[in-house]
Amino acid sequence: MSDELVRPGRAWAVTAVATAAMTVSYLDRQVLAVLAPTITAALSISDETYGWLASAFSLAYLFSAPWAGRWLEAVGVRRGMVMAVALWTLVSAGHALVPGVGALFALRLALGFAEAPSFPGASAAIARTQPPATRARALGILFTGSSLGAMVAPPLATALAGTALGWRGTFAAVALVGLAWVPAWLWITSGIEVRRRLDGDASATPAKAASLRDMLVHPAVRRACVLVLASAPVFAYGLLWGSKLLTDGFGVAPTDVGRYLWVPPLGFDVGAVAFGALAGRHTARTGNDRSPLGPVLVALGMGLGLGLLPLCRTPDAAMAVCGLAMAGAGGLFAMLTAEMIAGVGPALAASAGGFTAAAQSLAYIVANPLIGRSLDRFHDHGTVALAIAAWLVPGALVWLGTRPDATPTDRGSTKIG
Repeated sequence: MSDELVRPGRAWAVTAVATAAMTVSYLDRQVLAVLAPTITAALSISDETYGWLASAFSLAYLFSAPWAGRWLEAVGVRRGMVMAVALWTLVSAGHALVPGVGALFALRLALGFAEAPSFPGASAAIARTQPPATRARALGILFTGSSLGAMVAPPLATALAGTALGWRGTFAAVALVGLAWVPAWLWITSGIEVRRRLDGDASATPAKAASLRDMLVHPAVRRACVLVLASAPVFAYGLLWGSKLLTDGFGVAPTDVGRYLWVPPLGFDVGAVAFGALAGRHTARTGNDRSPLGPVLVALGMGLGLGLLPLCRTPDAAMAVCGLAMAGAGGLFAMLTAEMIAGVGPALAASAGGFTAAAQSLAYIVANPLIGRSLDRFHDHGTVALAIAAWLVPGALVWLGTRPDATPTDRGSTKIG
């Protein structure tokens, strides 16, 4: 990778447009979750079947994300992201034509495959342009992109679905937003120093010497995946089941869920930015990339707050609890990602990000059908929330118990193999 530094202003511009890529990806994938009550009624889909639909995206993402990271390092992050966004825009628009649940399931698989490069590419863009002292803060901002998309999706999708477009036309209209991102990305990343870091040195990076097995057994990647598996169900519940919680648990009309569903993603934003900034300050002050223990424990405690959901008696209280838990999850995601990238080096950030994205998908694949089956049988969101909070504990203990020794801030890449 080129040693030429990216100017701070341009590095932060790259962070902003990479964050926007995550916003676009989550905006597309969240339309189904927001309109779930309407779509499941129109296509006669049970809660358990909806759980499998929610997992279909994650199933494709699970197998394609590690390969997507490797593909990006081969073709270049700048070029690869343009191709990925163009493909997932077409797939997302295709949801408007589904005749039934089978076609919808197939398109969710296709969307998961097409969006697999989104997080590996965005995180690699930041890792390659931001210096170590500001990288954790920038990654915290990156995670706000996903929740911003989740915040925008409810009011936008419900408003469009209430027009002549209906739920089918809404998929097509929202998909078009992705096309506006492409020229912004190409412009921001057009500088020679950025192109060299994102694309120009792709064939010369150490990533060529790192196999998928090398990445899987790397201690930094394994530690990160453990905590992702533990905390991802908190994120999944807040994003994918919020509309069901509001309509089934509190009698909120499907057309009104957008008034509430912005709260959990906002909590994720606040947590990712705040804890990312704390980790960044720690790195700048101490010269090592290990996440400070105090903020880690606070973020874990906030994630466990999802267990308070059975005490909620109003939709506002339920969304506040989900927002608190999502803030904890956002903080954990930002800190574990910064630690992992420091451990593998910026040149391998896309491959490492592919594995944590796959771990998140695996958690979704397991959790969503179980959530759906539980709701079909017991109709009790409180029990589901308690189970998700309990699941966070063992994984968090493993992650804390294997915290690495303090290490110097990375200066490029870590040898693999």
